[in-house]
Amino acid sequence: MSDYDLYELPNGIRVLHKQVLHTKIAHLGFLLDIGSRDEKPAQQGLAHFWEHMAFKGTEKRKSFHILNRLETVGGELNAYTTKEKICFYASLLSTHFERAFELLTDLTFNSVFPEKEIEKERGVILEEMAMYEDAPEDAIIDDFDDVVFGQHSLGHNILGTRESVSSFQQPDFRQFLTENIRTDRLVFSSVSNLPFKEVKRLADKFLAPLPARLGVRPRTAFSGHQRLDKLERKPISQAHCLIGGPAYAINDPRRIPFFMLSNILGGPGMNSRLNLGIREKYGLVYTIDATYSPYTDTGLFGVYFGTEKKQVNRTLALVQKELKRLREQALGTAQLHTSKEQLMGQMAMAEESNGGMMQLLAKSTLDIGRVESINEIFDRVRAVTASELLDLANDIFRDDNLSVLQYVPE
Repeated sequence: MSDYDLYELPNGIRVLHKQVLHTKIAHLGFLLDIGSRDEKPAQQGLAHFWEHMAFKGTEKRKSFHILNRLETVGGELNAYTTKEKICFYASLLSTHFERAFELLTDLTFNSVFPEKEIEKERGVILEEMAMYEDAPEDAIIDDFDDVVFGQHSLGHNILGTRESVSSFQQPDFRQFLTENIRTDRLVFSSVSNLPFKEVKRLADKFLAPLPARLGVRPRTAFSGHQRLDKLERKPISQAHCLIGGPAYAINDPRRIPFFMLSNILGGPGMNSRLNLGIREKYGLVYTIDATYSPYTDTGLFGVYFGTEKKQVNRTLALVQKELKRLREQALGTAQLHTSKEQLMGQMAMAEESNGGMMQLLAKSTLDIGRVESINEIFDRVRAVTASELLDLANDIFRDDNLSVLQYVPE
């Protein structure tokens, strides 16, 4: 992507901005290269808890004032935590861009973690855990991380455990931030109709005074995967299943070809092999899809489906049949061309979202050090060969790499 601007402050914070003249809405936020995988064993869930607590008070604002600051002008304020990232972001009329920039800076860097709010939010997170436990299609995804990654921090639930969440106190949050915040490993990103010089002016105003926090914060790489089959009986009415294993890291040159292979197998298109071969042909499932999540040093591939208890084995066998077909049969010329066109079309449509673009600018900068242009990605998609996809299928879809987790009704 060539039509964005980048500005690096003396403290290492990078500011990215894309000007879109035809919109009145601004999307802006901070993306921090901190996630649940950076927690020590006793800190499980602390990154996500911090994300919640950032809204509960700063040096100059109480929770009520934080929540009202953008809502009163029709804006939205939100945040999320992943295995490797924490994001604080907002969307609102671009006329209130400065208001949102200042607020996001305040809650990202000046949170005070009031003790009374910690106790209240602890209850909220425990209820969030209960909500996920009551949604097996969500819970199985978290539990599958543990099946694949085991005791490694990538295998831990982002929400933490009831024991860990119940134990956190104010000093724990301060220690976690001290250990993990690096100003050269966080990005401010925005998409709006404002000129870059205005965004730069505000960055100098709000971000330049922040002290530099530099230095290496190493992550323990994942290794030693062992295939595991696991079955759990649950008080549910439908069976749920996930099959998958480790895949390629973010900077691996096989990432985009494998993303294409995963898309062919079970992407969002109704013509995916899993959808056609299992839902449309046999009517065994309502939802079936394949996902691929790349991380810094590894990745995770998985196929999820839900079905009747009596149909689990049959459906799982059909999934394995499709995986075997991709291992043994190379795509024909027409299939390969269609798959490339489909993936490029999906990517192009994703770029139409300004909110998604704001986050893409930040994530790509943190993950690979630059923002890939859509044409650059298209060139890599067009260069994929049928033999390359066959090799990837035999590497990742082999039986000894694929673990299985089943939730079945009691």
